[in-house]
Amino acid sequence: MPEYAELLRGYRRFREETYPRQRARFKETAIEGQNPKLMIISCSDSRVDPAQIFDVDPGEIFVVRNVAALVPPFETTPGLHGVSAAVEFAVQMLEVKQIVVMGHGRCGGCQAALTQNFASAAPGEGGFVANWINLLSEARQPVAEKHGTTGRKAELAMEFAAIRQSLANLRTFPWISEKEKAGSLKLRGAHFSIVEGMLYSLDEDTGEFLPED
Repeated sequence: MPEYAELLRGYRRFREETYPRQRARFKETAIEGQNPKLMIISCSDSRVDPAQIFDVDPGEIFVVRNVAALVPPFETTPGLHGVSAAVEFAVQMLEVKQIVVMGHGRCGGCQAALTQNFASAAPGEGGFVANWINLLSEARQPVAEKHGTTGRKAELAMEFAAIRQSLANLRTFPWISEKEKAGSLKLRGAHFSIVEGMLYSLDEDTGEFLPED
């Protein structure tokens, strides 16, 4: 497990190797601002960094990470809607052309939703996790009925279901739905297998996740 001193060693490598290679790109984005064409909503899991997986340059993707890569449905009630704010900023201000919801294998949030291990925890003692993954309660039911609540097959089905649920929730945002229908915004689902190091993309016509070459 890296301590802060090790992170600083990584920072020094960045300063000595990466930054000189990317100096022009950093300068360009500092002066002109960011202009990403793609937003990725992914999990906070330490093993699935989108910038590393897609090997992109600074400024190419706008990323939001949270437990299980979830998107709540559109709502106008008062509150701190962090994910919704990020989506609004990306779509309405940055005018991204694509949104990718990227789940992953061995996702602890999806596993918790499936097993409901946090269901009775109080706020501050796991209640925040329970409230958040409750977004998957509807998607969980058919998975649990078909595959049970334990085992890799059930977990994988839950991971796929979570991606589909977030895509469905994105489409409840009026300005996302409008842009998608107009053809100016594309929504995609993806799943990264940590074990294989392989990305699977959702074919929405068939509902299947297919491996990318």
